Amino acid sequence: MNRVERLAVARRCSTREHAVVHRAAALLLDYPSADLLELLPTVRAALDEVRPELAAPLRRAVDHLAGSPLESLESEYVATFDLKRRCSLFLTYFAYGDTRKRGVALVEFKQAYRRAGFELAEAELPDHLAVVLEFAATTDDEGRAAGIALLLAHRAGLELLRLALLDAGSPWADVLVAVSATLPPLAGEDREAVARLAAEGPPDEDVGLEPFAPSPEMPLTGARR
Repeated sequence: MNRVERLAVARRCSTREHAVVHRAAALLLDYPSADLLELLPTVRAALDEVRPELAAPLRRAVDHLAGSPLESLESEYVATFDLKRRCSLFLTYFAYGDTRKRGVALVEFKQAYRRAGFELAEAELPDHLAVVLEFAATTDDEGRAAGIALLLAHRAGLELLRLALLDAGSPWADVLVAVSATLPPLAGEDREAVARLAAEGPPDEDVGLEPFAPSPEMPLTGARR
């Protein structure tokens, strides 16, 4: 799917209901904090606007966060997203690893944000999934479509993250289940890309990373805080 095709699909996916799902998912994928825990009742109430099949997995994630001590959530978050390569929240990592091409991809994210008037916090990397979902949820129709197009451009990494979280039994898997349900079903090249990425891992020409399967654990720095 080329850029024009992705934008056309993204415009069809840019609905009010999907925006609520993406905004809730952005919050739930952020690093756990006291502020986040205070927002959970608001998130739960907002899900009343969403169809049960989309709201149910997000409510399960809300229930987990609401029922766990903050210190435990912080440790669980770091163990999940900072120490497992399959569970990286940085979308360009799946496509480019730590190669030079990843830098070009990050610029593309920033340009999309700039065109939509979306301000990125100084310390945030633009490809963090929570940032992309926030962008897709909180801008105008064209901005939302641009955010969804970024998700579609990195669909293979998004789906590998979903599968990895499901395999790990992570409570955050439900968030990815809901996000994936707002996107078109996987087919053709996208399905093949997920299988290839799962087998081979990201490119490693610059830093010599091993594929995912032989060494599933590797520290990943820069998680959104």
